[in-house]
Amino acid sequence: MKAGRTILKRQSEEGIALLIAIFVLLLIGVVAIALIVSSGTESALAGNYRYSTTVYYAAVAGLEEARARLRSNNPNSFNNTTPPGTFLPPAGTPLGVCNPVYVINPLGGEAVTPWDQANTYFDREFSQELAAVCGGAVAPPSPSPTTLSVWNRNPLNGLPFPGPLYKWVRINAVSEKSLNLDVDADGLADSTTPLYYDNTNSRFSNNPGVGPQALELTALAVLPNGSQKLLQYLTAGVPVNLPPFLAALTMVTKSGNNLTYTAPTSNGGYKIRGVDQDTVVACAPGLPVRAGGVFSSADRSNVINGIPAVMQSKYDGISSPGPDVQDISGIFPANLQTPAGIEAFMQTIIQSADVVIPGPATGSSLPSAMYSPSPNPMTIVVNGDLDLTGWHNTGSGLLLVRGNLNYDPDASWNGIVMVVGQGTVTGSKGGNGEIDGAFFMATTLDAAGNILSPNLGKPSMVFGPNMGGEGIRYSSCWIQSSQPVGSIKILSFHEISQ
Repeated sequence: MKAGRTILKRQSEEGIALLIAIFVLLLIGVVAIALIVSSGTESALAGNYRYSTTVYYAAVAGLEEARARLRSNNPNSFNNTTPPGTFLPPAGTPLGVCNPVYVINPLGGEAVTPWDQANTYFDREFSQELAAVCGGAVAPPSPSPTTLSVWNRNPLNGLPFPGPLYKWVRINAVSEKSLNLDVDADGLADSTTPLYYDNTNSRFSNNPGVGPQALELTALAVLPNGSQKLLQYLTAGVPVNLPPFLAALTMVTKSGNNLTYTAPTSNGGYKIRGVDQDTVVACAPGLPVRAGGVFSSADRSNVINGIPAVMQSKYDGISSPGPDVQDISGIFPANLQTPAGIEAFMQTIIQSADVVIPGPATGSSLPSAMYSPSPNPMTIVVNGDLDLTGWHNTGSGLLLVRGNLNYDPDASWNGIVMVVGQGTVTGSKGGNGEIDGAFFMATTLDAAGNILSPNLGKPSMVFGPNMGGEGIRYSSCWIQSSQPVGSIKILSFHEISQ
């Protein structure tokens, strides 16, 4: 009986090991499947992240290229790679809110025409942002001005691999209405006037006299797998710090140095005027400044005595009739009344210059892009003397001469002329040119080129009796247009959903 019960008990436990084995295998299989699914998900997520990151940085690359090329001293700047006025508008003319320009980056000969609704890379965001400003337009003007990316230009187009896969960067102006921002504090974001950025007060303005134009950069990047990204910068140029121009002609000296000023005696048309004038499109003139700014009562007398009596009334500005020549030492920055202080400012100009020319130089040494046919304002530094005899052109921008400037009055200049270093100007020929902007002089270096210490030297402007020309006329508009840009600041950055 006992043996029978043992046999029955063993028979009832038969097969349990098989069930346990099957259960364990099933469990292992489930875990394995879960691991495979998880691994696939992780791979998919990693791939999506990789594509998202790649397309993001491709769009950023487009934005950064356009931002860099807005600086005039960049070798690949738009001023250097496109004929004047064909891509960005000429000096003094703002870029239109409804007239964007495009940097295009085609790959393998593909067509990139952002204004064409049938094109793969049509700029749909234009209508979303600007249709209300541009009369309901659903597409940019056709065709819009374009220029090739640096990746489609020599030498980068010869690389065996493609550059960043962005397709285009749109550059356009902004307005109250496009930004939905009430700039003029009238309670409405309704103005379509291009906006400018006041770097001093960190705010937008409708007044072009406060600073550079604010520009919007929008980049579209597309990968071969179809991943897309649309990013946008709002930017404004940051001008290089310059001395304030408180007069049409400023001659910085130390009190008692007795500067020299001798005006033409046989030219009834030569004058220095501090009355602001608008010589730039879409720029309203501001308040007048002094005709002449000096730094002592003795130097004021020296300048006035150097003007023929019959011409003194034409040296007008804040005070009219003239001679409006005043001591401005009390309102001029103290740090700019020493050789070292002024030289520090000059170094920032030299570092941001478009061209630095060794002296002695002549007018033929100056780059033609600054004066013909549609001049681009440039920052030109001449390290030494500059002789403009026979130079019958109109330059635009900032001209810094470190030696003597021999001025041919048949030449004209729109912008800023600075003779800082030796601080001397001469001239004796005939002509009918004029300087619109501001003229600034200081003697900061000795004959060997060493910085004077501790006091400034004696500047001189000596013209022969038959010197021609119309003189110097203050223009805040040309001063603003000619200030060198140190950098392009990003005011905002965001991704645009698609």
